[in-house]
Amino acid sequence: MIDFLRGRLVHKDPVTITVDVNGIGYAVSISLQTYDRLPSTGEEVFLLTHLHVREDVMQLFGFLHESERALFRLLQGISGIGARIALNILSKCGAAEFREYVISGNIGALTSIPGVGKKTAERIIVELRDKMAKGDPAGPAASASADDPRGEAIMALLALGYPRQVAEKAILKATHELSTEERNTGNLIKAALRTISG
Repeated sequence: MIDFLRGRLVHKDPVTITVDVNGIGYAVSISLQTYDRLPSTGEEVFLLTHLHVREDVMQLFGFLHESERALFRLLQGISGIGARIALNILSKCGAAEFREYVISGNIGALTSIPGVGKKTAERIIVELRDKMAKGDPAGPAASASADDPRGEAIMALLALGYPRQVAEKAILKATHELSTEERNTGNLIKAALRTISG
C-alpha cells in the first residue's frame, strides 16, 4: 500500500494533481480543501495517501493532513458512501466543520454536498454523532492535525483551558473570517479569542 508521497508537484487542478517521485508520475485525486493549500507547481509536496481498489480500477487519493485522510476512511465505512462522495464532503467542508454539522444534526448542510441525499445525511448523523460528540479518537474528524495552523491554534486554546468544543467552534469562525493568507496560527488564535470573549 502507498502510504505517502514526497516529490515535485508537476501539475495541479482542483480535482487531480501529478507528483513526480524519482521520475515516476503519480496521478492523485484531491479535495478542494487540499487544492487550496498546495504549493506552487515545481515545488516539493508531501501527501498522505489512500489507495482505493475497486474491481479493475486503482485510484490514489491524497491529503495534506491526517485528520482529512482519517475522515475520508471513516466516511467510506458508512453504507452508501464511496470514495467520490467522501471526497466531495472533504471538498465542501473541513474536518472540524463537518463535525459541527454532524453533532448539530444539520441535515441541510450535509445535503448541500453533491451526492449526499437526505437518507445518506441521516445515516451519517446517526452513525457518527455520538462518536464525534465524545471526541472519540476513533472519530478522527474531531481534531485537526498538529501541523495544520488550525490544529495548532485549537491545541493552544485547549492549553489555555478552553473546552474542545468551544475551541473548535471559535477556530472554525476565525477560519471563515480570515483570508487564506491571514490563516496562520497566531492570527487564528487572536480571532478565536475575540470570538470567545464576545
